[in-house]
Amino acid sequence: MSSSSYYVQRAPYAEDPAKSRGRRFQEDDSRTRTPFARDRDRIIHTSAFRRLKEKTQVFVAHEGDNFRTRLTHSLEVAQVARSLATALGLDSDLAETIALGHDIGHPPFGHAGEDELQSCMKNYGGFDHNVQTFRVVTELERRYPDFNGLNLTWETLEGIIKHNGPVVEKLNKPSWKAISKYDGEYKLGLNTWASAEAQVAALADDIAYNNHDIDDGVEAGLITLDELLDVPLIGPILAAVRSERPDLDLRLTRLEAVRRMIGAMVDDVMGETLQRAAATGVQSADDVRALDHALVAFSPDMAEDLARLRQFLHVKMYRHWRVNRTRSQARRILAEMFSLFLAEPDVLPSEWFARSQNRDEAGRARVVCDYIAGMTDRFAIEEHRKLFQLDVWN
Repeated sequence: MSSSSYYVQRAPYAEDPAKSRGRRFQEDDSRTRTPFARDRDRIIHTSAFRRLKEKTQVFVAHEGDNFRTRLTHSLEVAQVARSLATALGLDSDLAETIALGHDIGHPPFGHAGEDELQSCMKNYGGFDHNVQTFRVVTELERRYPDFNGLNLTWETLEGIIKHNGPVVEKLNKPSWKAISKYDGEYKLGLNTWASAEAQVAALADDIAYNNHDIDDGVEAGLITLDELLDVPLIGPILAAVRSERPDLDLRLTRLEAVRRMIGAMVDDVMGETLQRAAATGVQSADDVRALDHALVAFSPDMAEDLARLRQFLHVKMYRHWRVNRTRSQARRILAEMFSLFLAEPDVLPSEWFARSQNRDEAGRARVVCDYIAGMTDRFAIEEHRKLFQLDVWN
């Protein structure tokens, strides 16, 4: 097949980097990169992105080198998003950028960490990892002399906060106060859908985590291949692999089934999205935003199968006693550190202690929350040891 066979005509509703709405703070354009590619590079170079290498997806970083972390998950999401965007004639740089940035606000220890910070911050404005991601790229990362954050394009910011759909109904939540404030100064159209590229990133996230959670769950011994045979989508695919390739060992059988499932999910999104594009007649990126439903989506049958798959994973994997034990340990670590830092901010590192000064209790709690949310799993475990075990001196 010649390389020209891979060419896909640009969709009329794709985002055009030459027509970007720009950045909040004016900067000269890059001579070598589109605005969206420049956003991607800025995200990759952040401290928050690097720290994803030791942040939990499902398994804590020290539990094994083969399991996904937030970093490897983000890279897998970006790969699926870029491929899917290219196949649909969308701007692959923008889709990849949003995919790479979508998780950089996650705290250590995965959803257990998020649940604990939500509990700790209940009386201080709440915590939401999507909002934290937005705050990382607009405020907390400090790499440039003229502004806080990364000064990303409007389209990237919109995609980061709206990739799952309109968020205007969330603005009355205390945890979304930062978004409401930012939108008051720099409108992001929070009542509409985001670009097709942002929607691709959201679906790529679903594709990546459903597949790699199966892979990691079997690798960890929490799920057996035989248990998967009765599960929608993966069951028939696994049965077909076993029938066609009985010579494969368990590991290759698992990997081949996961590979085929990714392909099936990607094909389903492409078919459903092209059908919706034809039915709605969208001709511009703003037409996509004006729809009352997502343009990029799974078919109803696929969505139903995925719901049943997620229920299976919830019962067999996410609430497995081994995972629950880790969740319990993680929540205690974060709760104890939060209480100590809030009561005694002078034990925070100097930079964070300085940020906590001249604030009310809610303001100090937010600084403590930001510090903890930025930790890796390994750093959080070590920091807790130093703070609470008398035989550790540093």
